[in-house]
Amino acid sequence: MVVEDEGAGIPKEHLDLIFQPFFTTKPQGTGLGLTITLQIAKDHGRETRVESTPGSGTRITMSFPIL
Repeated sequence: MVVEDEGAGIPKEHLDLIFQPFFTTKPQGTGLGLTITLQIAKDHGRETRVESTPGSGTRITMSFPIL
């Protein structure tokens, strides 16, 4: 499964942090959304990959195991 956008992208210095609990760049954010999403995906054997280019958007790819 691939989800992508053509938004602002994620700065390179944030890519390693986006799945860390409580990391957020939003003034009202909790920083838990991507952390929880990643854990659910891992619990189901999925791998997650993030590619982002500042100014061009972000692509998140989840691979599903064949059962």
